[in-house]
Amino acid sequence: MGNGRASHRPGRLAVAVAAVAAFALPLAACTTGSPGGTGTTGASTGGSATPTGTTSATSTVPAPVPTQSPPSPTTTRPTSTTRPPTSTSPRPTTRAPSPTSPTTKPPSTTCSIPSSLLGRDLTTLGTSRKVLALTFDGGADNAGVASILSTLSAKGVPATFFLTGEFVNSFPASARAVSRYPVGNHTFSHPDLTLKSDSAIRTEIRTAASRIKAVTGQDPRPYFRFPFGAVNARTISVVNSECYVPFRWTVDTLGWKGTSGGQSVSTVVDRVLDAARPGEIVLMHVGAHPTDHSTLDASALPAVIDGLRARGYSFVTLGAVIGPAP
Repeated sequence: MGNGRASHRPGRLAVAVAAVAAFALPLAACTTGSPGGTGTTGASTGGSATPTGTTSATSTVPAPVPTQSPPSPTTTRPTSTTRPPTSTSPRPTTRAPSPTSPTTKPPSTTCSIPSSLLGRDLTTLGTSRKVLALTFDGGADNAGVASILSTLSAKGVPATFFLTGEFVNSFPASARAVSRYPVGNHTFSHPDLTLKSDSAIRTEIRTAASRIKAVTGQDPRPYFRFPFGAVNARTISVVNSECYVPFRWTVDTLGWKGTSGGQSVSTVVDRVLDAARPGEIVLMHVGAHPTDHSTLDASALPAVIDGLRARGYSFVTLGAVIGPAP
């Protein structure tokens, strides 16, 4: 029975609370409508007059006003998520290509070939002055080197030498001896470059240059001569891209044919003198004929120099055309 009475008391209390609430609502409506401080005090007294029971529980429900503060962190979080796209991380990817670009610049920055000489295989010095250039190819052997150098030195005449890499490897002392004069690139193994790929041409040129530099200390650029005089527009373009100017000749003495090929000292001299003109480039060789072992160019050189001087000619190197090496 005691348990039954206790169970009825909460019901009566609820009815009383409901009645008080019903009375308080019209009163609150009146007090909040007044312009004075009555409304404010009415609200406060309503809160304070209520026992710590029911209203304290209901007042804790609006307390989740702090739950409205979390949106502020959520608003700041998107800013952090939006910052990565605007970060500088993409910039390094745009900067990365720049280190690769200099790899294409060295040829243009290290070459000093006049544009007027590009795409050409020069046959003359391009001058109206009575000057000419003696040039010597070194490939097969060095039989005439000592005689040629002795004549040039004795007569005070400059010359230009074109050496193959194989010549430099086989006759390093001769290569160093001729390097008192300008030395040009004649490829490494003396092939017909018109039959070679661009890559193979570059290998021939670069390998020869490496050997010439190592033995003589000279950079053969910008002087180049095509083996056999075999040339076309493509091979000239490749040679130019390697910082060289190809030099052909105005006259070939044909001394390389030797006595067995119907040549002699007098035929060599006559060919040069008959072709003499301003800017002439003379082609001679430092080696001997492979079978008759004649060195006609070396033997004819003193008479060639004397005959040209008698006609009023002086001598220059090929540097007169393009200046010093790059």
